[in-house]
Amino acid sequence: MEKANWSSPVAGFIILGLSAYPKLEKIFFVLILLMYLVILLGNGVLILVTILDSRLHTPMYFFLANLSFLDICYTTTAVPLILDSFLTPRKTISFSACAVQMFLSFAMGATECVLLGMMAFDRYVAICNPLRYPVVMSKATYVPMAVSSWAIGGTASVVHTSLIIQLPFCGNNVINHLACELLAVLKLACADISINVISMGVTNVVLLGVPVLFISISYAFIIVTILRIPSAE
Repeated sequence: MEKANWSSPVAGFIILGLSAYPKLEKIFFVLILLMYLVILLGNGVLILVTILDSRLHTPMYFFLANLSFLDICYTTTAVPLILDSFLTPRKTISFSACAVQMFLSFAMGATECVLLGMMAFDRYVAICNPLRYPVVMSKATYVPMAVSSWAIGGTASVVHTSLIIQLPFCGNNVINHLACELLAVLKLACADISINVISMGVTNVVLLGVPVLFISISYAFIIVTILRIPSAE
């Protein structure tokens, strides 16, 4: 093979996918295509309605529209290539295309984790401090919150993708996965990957553990607030 970018002797990768089960490829092609179309339609309609209906120009629907757009981007980073691999006998992807796919998929996943944490804060303020909600969650607040979610996810993805593409790949270029998943590619490197593993572990704790903890605490306060509301009796 020709020498690829980033001083790697591997010019591309072979996506193994379901090549060992050709009959299953046809079944999964139909199922994944249908699910992808449903995702595009459902999220697309939600975004369109949110934009067109002025009554939905609120922080909650703004975050929901962002989440819908994020879901479309997330699935589009991998699903079209997966569908194409089901139809073509030669399941190859160039090194650069694989790097782009890794970057986009990790960025979308990280962004979603942070965005869900932001949405939990929005619901906490709306339910626990309803009188202060218009002031706390003004447009000057919720727009930067959404932008920072995308920025954090993109920055984390740049770091991890950059670390991976600098690794040497000495010959084994078969990815035992449906797409260029970050960990699947990392296993093919013929060098010490301890830095990559540690950095990914720290990132997972920060971008996954912290939002989950924040969401749990927020909803705990929400439940307590709801239980304190006097009943009709």
